[in-house]
Amino acid sequence: MRMNMENWIKTIIQKKEVVAIPVMTHPGIELNGKTVREAVSDGTVHYEAVMTLCERYPSAAACTIMDLTTEAECFGADIEFSDIAVPAVRGRLLNSTEDIARLKVPSLAGGRIPEYLKANLMAAEKISDRPLFAGCIGPFSLAGRLYDMSDIMVLICEEPDAAHELLSKCTEFILKYCMALREAGANGVLMAEPAAGLMSNEQCIDFSSLYVKYIVNKVQTPEFSVILHNCGNTGHCTKAMVETGAAMYHFGNKCSMCEVMKDVPPTALGMGNIDPVSIFKDAMPSQMKQAVCHLLEQMRRFPNFVLSSGCDTPPQTPLHNIDAFFEALKTHPQPSL
Repeated sequence: MRMNMENWIKTIIQKKEVVAIPVMTHPGIELNGKTVREAVSDGTVHYEAVMTLCERYPSAAACTIMDLTTEAECFGADIEFSDIAVPAVRGRLLNSTEDIARLKVPSLAGGRIPEYLKANLMAAEKISDRPLFAGCIGPFSLAGRLYDMSDIMVLICEEPDAAHELLSKCTEFILKYCMALREAGANGVLMAEPAAGLMSNEQCIDFSSLYVKYIVNKVQTPEFSVILHNCGNTGHCTKAMVETGAAMYHFGNKCSMCEVMKDVPPTALGMGNIDPVSIFKDAMPSQMKQAVCHLLEQMRRFPNFVLSSGCDTPPQTPLHNIDAFFEALKTHPQPSL
């Protein structure tokens, strides 16, 4: 029987102990002796990385790879691959408003989308002790990867109708993808919308949140949750994030968790925000433990807080820092709520 995510969220909030869900897959890839290129191209390698981390760490949920290029690739964008770094969009697909008008919304059969659906299907069939969160990009972030991030900021000011046309097409595709991920058995989708943090709260509502909300209204059910991630938010557009009605909100290390949690509804989860680079990847284990304990102390009054990384943990993140992350959570005195 499929897990009821509404009940799962309520259980997390009612628990006295804080749970952790770091966004990570790359450590599992490396533990299995595989490369980033292999994992983002082969659904079986991807699935095996997820399972390796499930066996090693007591994360409250499993996460598939956060890849912000798969959707753009399906539209026709050129992607640069590496054995040791996450894929990146090379150049731009669209150069004018005429290109936007001609752009067709692709099917899910192109690029690496089938391999990502395969990884989620395989993981969903095996994981029963925790939710499985798939990953997708947000509408504004996808539009920026297709049109160029700097130019899309100009476009929303000078030609907003063209921007909305592009966002509508991006939204249509992302909705199809989310529905397919739900059908594959995932319990939720972590939607990465970092580019929305470049906008003001009002712009974020108009050019991101309204589109995300449309997807949430179509795909979110008691058995499937949307987790909205915006690591570009410094705290200035948290209200816009909450406008979407997502079940969970994931924050980056640029913001103060104490401040953003004030805007998160008490029935939704707020997740974050240990720095994925300066702490997870580059710090010493003692610094990781200090950062986790400091954040836990700050979050004592928020029963809907979930400890997490501020974004996807990057390749070459040392295992001793991940071990220290979970050890600090285990040994730190928990709040009495």
